[in-house]
Amino acid sequence: MPIRGPGVMLSQFMGGTPPFDSLEGVVGWLAGFGYSGVQIPVHDPRLIDLARAAVEDGYCRDYRARLTTLGVEPSELAAHRAGQLMAVNPAFAEINDVFAAPEVRGNPAARSAWAERQLHLAIEATARLGLSRLGVFSGAFVWPYIYPWPPAPPGLFEAAFGELARRWHPILDHAEHAGVDVCFELHPGEDLHDGATFERFLDLVDGHRRARILYDPSHMLLQHMDYLGFIARYGDRIGAFHVKDAEFIRSDRSGVYGGFQDWRDRPARFRSPGDGQVDFKGVFSRLAHAGYDGWATLEWECCYKRKEDGAAEGAPFIARHMIHVTEIPFDAALRNPMDTVTARRILGF
Repeated sequence: MPIRGPGVMLSQFMGGTPPFDSLEGVVGWLAGFGYSGVQIPVHDPRLIDLARAAVEDGYCRDYRARLTTLGVEPSELAAHRAGQLMAVNPAFAEINDVFAAPEVRGNPAARSAWAERQLHLAIEATARLGLSRLGVFSGAFVWPYIYPWPPAPPGLFEAAFGELARRWHPILDHAEHAGVDVCFELHPGEDLHDGATFERFLDLVDGHRRARILYDPSHMLLQHMDYLGFIARYGDRIGAFHVKDAEFIRSDRSGVYGGFQDWRDRPARFRSPGDGQVDFKGVFSRLAHAGYDGWATLEWECCYKRKEDGAAEGAPFIARHMIHVTEIPFDAALRNPMDTVTARRILGF
C-alpha cells in the first residue's frame, strides 16, 4: 500500500471554545481543509472514551461511523502521555504528575501502574477500532544526564535502560497478542530520542517485532542528525510518521540547548510544514523507497504561525508531497524478455 494521507494529529488543535472543544467540532473543521485521517490522543475524554473503546465493539462501530459522517477515518491512536509516565526521573516527578489521574499523583508506584493500564487499554482500543499502530513516548529515567557533566557513574545508563525494558516488555507482548505495533516517537526529553537509544532498548526487549518508530524529522533536524539516512537505516521499523518542520538558525548567543528561552528566541525551533528546513521531498521519497505504508500525519507546532493557518496549509502541503508508488517501471516497454542464446550473442560469447 502507498503512504496514506493527509492525516492530522488532533492534540494541538483542541481548545476551550467551539469548534475546538469537541470531536465533531474539531474534526469537522479540519476535514474542511482536506484531511482524511485523524490521529486521536487517548488522554482527552472529549475525543474518545478510552475505557469503552477498549471493551465495547458497539462503541467502536459507532465511533467509526461518527468519523465517517465527518468525512475522515481514524489513522492511529496516540498514548504519548501514558508512555511518558512509564519512566519518570524523580527530578521531573511533580511536573509529570499533571499527565496522570488525580488519584495517583504524588505516588510513583501508583502512577506507573496507572500508566501501564492506560497503555493496555489503548492497545485494546486500537485493535477493536480495526487499527494496527499506536503512537507513544518511552518515558525518561536518564534524560537529565543527556550531557555528561559531571560524568554519569558507570552503570547508570545500563540500569536505566534495563528498567525501561523491564517495564515495556510486557506491554509489547500484550501488543503482540492484539496485533498492534507500538510506535515510539523518538523525541528529546525521552530516553528513546535517536537511533542509538532505540537500538539499545530494542536489544533489551529481544528485538521485539512490535517495537517500532514514530518518525518525526523535526526532532532529528534539531539534533543535527541525518534524518534522511535514518530512513534508510531504520525503514523497516518505521510504523508512523509525523509531518512536522523545524529550523536551526545558528546564533552567536545560544545553541541547540536553547538557553532556557521561549521558542521564538531559540536557535532550534519548530515551524509549520514548508516554513522550516526539513527536506520533505527527500523524506517522502525515502519513505516510499522503504515501503512505508502508514499515514503522513500533520503534527502542527509552530513558534510563529496561528494554528488556523497551519491547519489550512498543512493538508495541501502533505498532498503535494504524497508519492503513489508506480507498479509499472517507466521503461517497461523497453524491457523485452531475452533468451540465453540472444544474451550470449549480444555479449559476444
